[in-house]
Order: sequence, then C-alpha cells, then structure tokens
Amino acid sequence: MSLKILGLRTTIYKVADLEKAKSWYTDAFGPKPYFDEPFYVGFNIAGYELGLMPDETPADEKTGTVLTYWGVEDVEKAVAHFEALGATVVEKPTNVGGEIVVAGVADPWGNVVGLIYNPEFKLP
Repeated sequence: MSLKILGLRTTIYKVADLEKAKSWYTDAFGPKPYFDEPFYVGFNIAGYELGLMPDETPADEKTGTVLTYWGVEDVEKAVAHFEALGATVVEKPTNVGGEIVVAGVADPWGNVVGLIYNPEFKLP
C-alpha cells in the first residue's frame, strides 16, 4: 500500500476564552468562522483551516515545538497588523535566504502565529 500525503489542512490554536479568541482571529485574519460550536471554531483562510479549541492550560505550560507559517504578501505590514490587535512579536521579520522573510507573533493566549513571505513556494 502506498501512502500519498496531501499537504497541510488544519492548524489549531488552543485558547482559554473561545469567544474572545473567535473575535480576535476574525479581526486578525478577516473571514468569520464557517463552523462555530462550543468545542471548536473553524475558519477558512484561503482554503486552509484555522481552528480554535478551548483549553484552560496557561500558555507558559504549552509546548512550543510546532510552528505554522501563514503566507502573507508583506511580513512587516502583517506584523504591524497583528501588533495593533495586541499580539506580541516573538520573532522580528528576518530574511532567511533569497527573498524569503519570516516572523512570528504571539496571540493573547500565547500561541505563536508564524508569518512568511515566500515567492518560491507554489501550490501544486
């Protein structure tokens, strides 16, 4: 049996206050949730799933081993947008080779939202 990986589908951020997070992520990303239940809120962000799940665990007790980068056209403008909404910069915009620029901001619940400009990446 051959396994074919289809690519990323969903990134989930765990938050202590689902209602506040739903509002914050709507302001941050634009679209309103397409799925809205007490156990999960789902957004369609350019064909990819951004999910919110309730979690009372304080952010400092969460592991920081996974980072998802959301594609943007201008990383510095995106960082400024998130900062204006109360996010904290955890990685300033950095050129990581060629024209690729990455940055990271933490939402009010301590989740890191990666931002990337990568003109080399093309969807199949």
